[in-house]
Amino acid sequence: MNLLVNGRQAFVATGGREFDASQPAVVLIHGAGFDHTAWALHSRWFAHNGFSVLVPDLPGHGRSAGPTLSSIAEMADWTAALLSATGATKAHLIGHSMGSLIALETAARHPDKVSALGLIGTAASMTVGPDLLKAAEANDQAAIDMVSIWGLGFSAELGGSLAPGLWMHGGAQRTLQQSAPGVLHSDLSACNAYADALASAAKVHVPTKVILGERDMMTPAKAGKALAAAIPEARTVVLAGAGHMLMTERPDELLAAIRG
Repeated sequence: MNLLVNGRQAFVATGGREFDASQPAVVLIHGAGFDHTAWALHSRWFAHNGFSVLVPDLPGHGRSAGPTLSSIAEMADWTAALLSATGATKAHLIGHSMGSLIALETAARHPDKVSALGLIGTAASMTVGPDLLKAAEANDQAAIDMVSIWGLGFSAELGGSLAPGLWMHGGAQRTLQQSAPGVLHSDLSACNAYADALASAAKVHVPTKVILGERDMMTPAKAGKALAAAIPEARTVVLAGAGHMLMTERPDELLAAIRG
């Protein structure tokens, strides 16, 4: 569906069912350079199991109008505005990578709008290497290569997608290639500049699940555990052998961890 959020058009997927503000709401937030399609499987499960689902394309991503937002704080405020635009009072926010920082910051800045958190592939600090930032700024294919190679765990690079006929590495690359010029760099810069994770974590007082990949090269499990330790009501699940892109690598295990 299309909504106006802060006066600009935003596309929001709903998992195949119309959003109903009277049901418990779940918001699924994508990572840097990606869009709502990252949550295609999980959004449908929630939508068909008693939840109303919002899976937005962040501003400037996918089908949503730009420009992109330059900071995690701006994206958090936008997420709160999205909830207001739908009539939802509170929601369970689930975010991956950059999306996890957005979910965390939304809970810290707008506690009245958040009922629970799911932080996936997250870390207390998401610093981005200068070579990756430089390549992303130049819209160089090398940036997409770095994100897709580092993002997938070892076993995922060998194949074995649970969706027959799909190639996890190629799918990640194609999604990133479809982003408008500058989007990946804007997102990575926002992650690199965000220094409030631990301070915001201390303000979170809702049930929180932190789900990490044991072999994540982008947000190592050690860094994710450090963030979880700063959240009063956090529980941590580590998926053995998994990398960063858990939605495609381990969709069933991820869903079980979120539900649990």
